[in-house]
This record gives sequence, C-alpha cells and structure tokens, in this order.
Amino acid sequence: MAERLPPLNALRSFEVAARHLSFTKAAAELHVTHSAISHQIKALEEWLGIPLFRRVNRGLLLTESGQAYLRPVRESFQRLGEATWRLKAKGRSGPLTVSVMPSFASKWLVPRLRRFRERHPDIDVRVSASPDLTDFDREDVDVAVRYGRGHWSTDLRVDLLIRESMFPVCSPKLLDGPLPLKTIQDLRHHTLLTDYDWRVDFWQLWLDAAGVTDLVPKHALSFNYSNLMLQAAIDGLGVALTQNALAGDDLAAGRLVRLFEVTLPTDYAYYVVTPALTATRPKIVAFREWLVDEANLERADMTG
Repeated sequence: MAERLPPLNALRSFEVAARHLSFTKAAAELHVTHSAISHQIKALEEWLGIPLFRRVNRGLLLTESGQAYLRPVRESFQRLGEATWRLKAKGRSGPLTVSVMPSFASKWLVPRLRRFRERHPDIDVRVSASPDLTDFDREDVDVAVRYGRGHWSTDLRVDLLIRESMFPVCSPKLLDGPLPLKTIQDLRHHTLLTDYDWRVDFWQLWLDAAGVTDLVPKHALSFNYSNLMLQAAIDGLGVALTQNALAGDDLAAGRLVRLFEVTLPTDYAYYVVTPALTATRPKIVAFREWLVDEANLERADMTG
C-alpha cells in the first residue's frame, strides 16, 4: 500500500524555500507571507517527523534529510508541470477531430467549413465521417454531430443544433415528365427513395400525416446513406423524403424541388456532443459556437 502523500502546498513551499534557501524569497515567489511559508515548512517537518532545514546565522541550510528529499520533490514538480503543459497545449493546438454522419458531412458541414476556416484560420479540422456513435474514451475525437433524440450519457455535453421535419423532394424534371407530379396521389407512379438505415418507416408516417391510406408506391429504392438517396433524387430516379439540413443547398440551387405542403414533425434532431470534461477547450468551444451560429443563420433565412 502506497504511503499517503504530504500536502501539496507544503511540498511546494519546501521546494521553493530550498531553492532560494530563504523563506522571504519563497514567500515573494509564491505571493504569500513569510509566516505562511514558515507554517507550511513546520507542518511538513511535523508530518515527516524529520527536520528539513537548519537555521544558521539568520540563514537557512538544508539538513542531510532535506537534501535527499529535495531532488525527488523537485523532479516530481517538473514532471507534473510538463504533463500539465502538454495537456493544456493539446487543448489549444493540434487538429480538431470532428465525427459526423457521412450524409450530414457532405450535404451540410463540408459546404460550410470555409466560413469556419475564415473565422478560425489557426484551427486545423479533421472530419471523420462515420454513422457509429463515438466512444470518446477510445477514439481521438473532440466533437461529434449526431442525429437522435438527445438522450446520451450524463458525462457528455449535448447541445441542440437543428430540429427537423421530413418532406418529399424530387428533381424538377419529374414535375413535367410523362407522369407529372401534381398531387400526392401521383406518387403511386414514381419510385420512393429511402435510407434503409432509418429506424422507422418515415414514408408511411408521412403518408399517414397526409391522410393517404390507399397509396401503393410503384417501387422502392433504398440506400444506406441519405446523401446517396438525395443524389438519386437529383438524377431523377424517384422521390426522396428528407430534411432541410440535408436538402437545403440542393433546393436553393434548384437541383431539387419540394413537393406538396405536408411535413412530418419528428422527435429526432441534430445535436453537438462533446465530453463534459473537455467541452470548455478553446478549439471545441470555437467549433461548437460556429455550428450553432450556422444553424441559426440557416433558420433565419428560412423564416425570413
């Protein structure tokens, strides 16, 4: 069983006083009083049961025990200081690793990253596209953006980013093709595009919300990532059900058009997830604040 350590303040007072061989100079360096240093040294000597200093002609000398004790104490403080510096340096420098779903990365994050680079040119960003939940204890990840209900471990900081509803989109050429999409019932003539990783049947929920009970789609075509589903919609392969976060830029550019007025509210949203212990690191704060600013800007554009 390891011996209990003496108080850290007492050890620090001893190291500084031993270096200066002066309680007065030690007090000045540590910004405390002479009596505070004297009290800490006396407490340490009583704790050890060994004198560490000899008072000689108003000066100080280390005892033999004090000399033997000084070196490991000084080395311990040096190692602690170096470890602290490395930890703080990691928080300030080094790349910021962001884990994000592939579809959100390609359709929302990457097209906006230029603005983050302009705001924070000193922060290098490493984007890791993955659909899996991040294990912050095992993976070198600083920030994750995830789609869900916001229920994650209590040791994580979770910030709401974008709350979304689902709606159908398609290529403009399907509006005036041989089987034009004019009403919801016209969907029966077209392929419904889906993301087969969806945990629920959003198409069925959307049809229910639209009051449609007798529609049997022509075909279904599914993909494991929503960005692939949206590309299929852009290419005219069918009608996709999606959210503004993923389809917003394609809608603005005219590559997709929104169909009908019916939207499907969901209890799913995009969240920024970080470990609570590292959530205040400057580079993480900078990225989280930028994400929220971008989401707010997009929301203002939609409502304005």
